[in-house]
Amino acid sequence: MLAVLFTPIWRIDLDAPQYPEGLRLLIYANKLAGNVDIINGLNHYIGMKTLHSNDFAEFTVLPGIIVFFSVLFILVAILAKRKWMNILFVFFVVFGVLAMVDFWRWEYDYGHNLNPAAAIVVPGMAYQPPLIGFKQLLNFGAYSMPDIGGWIFIAAGAILLGCVIMEWRKSNQLNIPSNTMLLALIGSLTVLLSACNTAPQPIRIGQDNCEFCKMTISDNRFGAEIITAKSKVYKFDDEHCIVSFLQSQKINKEQIAAVYFTDFNSPHELINVKDAHFLQSPSFKSPMNGNIAAFKDEESLIKVLPQFKGNKISWEDMQK
Repeated sequence: MLAVLFTPIWRIDLDAPQYPEGLRLLIYANKLAGNVDIINGLNHYIGMKTLHSNDFAEFTVLPGIIVFFSVLFILVAILAKRKWMNILFVFFVVFGVLAMVDFWRWEYDYGHNLNPAAAIVVPGMAYQPPLIGFKQLLNFGAYSMPDIGGWIFIAAGAILLGCVIMEWRKSNQLNIPSNTMLLALIGSLTVLLSACNTAPQPIRIGQDNCEFCKMTISDNRFGAEIITAKSKVYKFDDEHCIVSFLQSQKINKEQIAAVYFTDFNSPHELINVKDAHFLQSPSFKSPMNGNIAAFKDEESLIKVLPQFKGNKISWEDMQK
């Protein structure tokens, strides 16, 4: 737990055509880091308040809370009393919930309380980043996720939960066989981790390489990615490459948890292949001449037909 004092707990990545290398905001227990100055400069144009570590009371109290829990974990281990372990678990869960609520409140405040005299004003537009996951904010794609310190918190909570369940079983408070309890715990943790790790990851233009052709991904309108059940991510720069990779059978279809394609109209938004609509047109001139683009709905696909004449195609037909 003490390592959380020295590692970023959360991160927000911003990706846009004018920043192909991406921008990153890192949130530590006592400060903000990363591209804070650049982000503040951009926020000024849309009327958002600038970010300064001194403005957050949380940075004053959070290091103390982390030390408190670190000491409490050690004391509970020394005392070796089930009652104190259960109390620690309740405290830890309550703190986690309150921390996420406070983080959401902070994001809401910065995303909604805008300066009406800003250089760029879009009526009805708010710029609240996602609590976790992806959200499109004008031409920026915002990705919010735990960083090293956050994963340490999650791991500590998972271990503590496992200890609580084991002690309940020992005290016969839960009349469940040992193997069943173990399988239930493993299953619960697997579902939790899968939910966190099978979400799409941002495709960083000019940095990420295509898994199949090994070329640097340069056009964010045609990107795609495969996420395996073990959370490994394979990124591609073209429909031709992702289909060729699948046909090479470097991974089994049973290992694939999800497939995503970049929305042609919103290049920083990734669509699950189950929800995507595809158009094949020679006018696209995609990086590897796959010339197939994905759209989040049929209406947006139809709108581009006057400019990109072609034919609708299914994901199943693309793989044949």
